[in-house]
Amino acid sequence: MFDLAKKTEPPTTAPWTFFTNHAHVLVLLARDPELRLRDVAERVEITERAVQRIVGELAAGGYLQVERIGRRNRYRIIDRHPLRHPVEAGTTLRELLALLK
Repeated sequence: MFDLAKKTEPPTTAPWTFFTNHAHVLVLLARDPELRLRDVAERVEITERAVQRIVGELAAGGYLQVERIGRRNRYRIIDRHPLRHPVEAGTTLRELLALLK
């Protein structure tokens, strides 16, 4: 039986999260469009190669534009697109990012 009086702390490392790595990458690039992919990878806790793949998929899907400025990239979120899953039908990326910024 579960004891409601007993307080338990949440685990320090959760085996799951509420958002996908794609969402994590988008949120970070929306907050800082000039963030290096190496730094994105470190914060999301995935490999830089995985971030490169995600950025490529987001760009191919029309959610992200990559602009080369000298030796760096600048990322522009295209937030007018609806989210892809049927559960989020009718919700745009802009609405999601507004909640998370």
